[in-house]
Amino acid sequence: MASDVNKVVLAYSGGLDTSVILKWLEETYGCEVVTFTADIGQGEEVEPARAKAQALGVKEIYIEDLREEFARDFVFPMFRANTVYEGEYLLGTSIARPLIAKRLVEIAHETGADAVSHGATGKGNDQVRFELGAYALKPGIRVIAPWREWDLNSREKLLAYAEKHGIPVEMKRGSQSPYSMDANLLHISYEGNQLEDPWFEAEEDMWRWTVSPEAAPDRPEYLEIRFENGDPVAINDERLSPATLLSRLNQVGGAHGIGRLDLVENRYVGMKSRGCYETPGGSILLRAHRAIESITLDREAAHLKDELMPRYASLIYNGYWWSPERRMLQALIDASQAHVNGVVRLKLYKGNVTVVGRKSEADTLFDPHIATFEDDAGAYDQKDAEGFIKLNALRLRIGARRGD
Repeated sequence: MASDVNKVVLAYSGGLDTSVILKWLEETYGCEVVTFTADIGQGEEVEPARAKAQALGVKEIYIEDLREEFARDFVFPMFRANTVYEGEYLLGTSIARPLIAKRLVEIAHETGADAVSHGATGKGNDQVRFELGAYALKPGIRVIAPWREWDLNSREKLLAYAEKHGIPVEMKRGSQSPYSMDANLLHISYEGNQLEDPWFEAEEDMWRWTVSPEAAPDRPEYLEIRFENGDPVAINDERLSPATLLSRLNQVGGAHGIGRLDLVENRYVGMKSRGCYETPGGSILLRAHRAIESITLDREAAHLKDELMPRYASLIYNGYWWSPERRMLQALIDASQAHVNGVVRLKLYKGNVTVVGRKSEADTLFDPHIATFEDDAGAYDQKDAEGFIKLNALRLRIGARRGD
């Protein structure tokens, strides 16, 4: 068919869906396809995608290790806000999409492409996240979402298309998960199949990163995390890069059964969706970051952050990472972290993360001389509390006289 699309940058994994999309784009739009494969810590080798793309005739192939950028510029800024969506979800999938969208449009600029494409379905959140990011960063870009255009709406149809067009399909040997999975340095998610019944309990052999809390070691493990300006920089006095630090916490947390989550969330497109997640390192970091803030952040600043966090979480979940309102909130959050420095000691045991110590050499607001139940040598006059209480009770007393 005639098309005004000459070149498309495709977010390419090398799997069945995106390999079919690659050929479908060429056939439907008569265009050249550039493939982009990102390593954001999914735990699988990404280099084979190069050979698959070459076998399909792709001339421009981008394979990039974005793990450090992902942890440093996306995960850590999000954790400065103690971000949790709907009280539980640590946004592992959501936070990866703005980085991929960013690189898609950058590669489109580098290669002279006039469109980008992704393999997200028309029912999910990812289509929104990819496309809002693309439009925010390159307003004139065209986005092609095959799942909203074609009729290949089943695995059988995809396999038939692949066979017809000579697209090699590798059938995984051994045990293959029946679930749709997405993994990166922050988490791994599971959706679909029997999980679509919210009453169904996920099988133990579904989980990939964590042992069950029941099978975790019978002895707790202690570790210390140092923070500088709100970001974790060291574990047990060993300074680590952002990606290495997060990966290390995933390993130790997974060994103690930390970070499993089973939830039903509200998707931006309007439906409820049940998913299971493993976020061992993120679960540890969230607890540790709140602990160091507890002694270094002013009370009202901390409360304001907590009030703004649900809005910030929704912005990330719904795909507005590159929006002006998210940037404004980020500036406020980052400003609050100037004195969030110190060390947190944690105990990991049977799926639990317990804070057992926190200290900050120069930035603590915790004064034991004032907080003590013992003699404070005049640091705090307890008689002052009487007037404070009466002033705050004034409106309550007036209301009570009226019968409120």
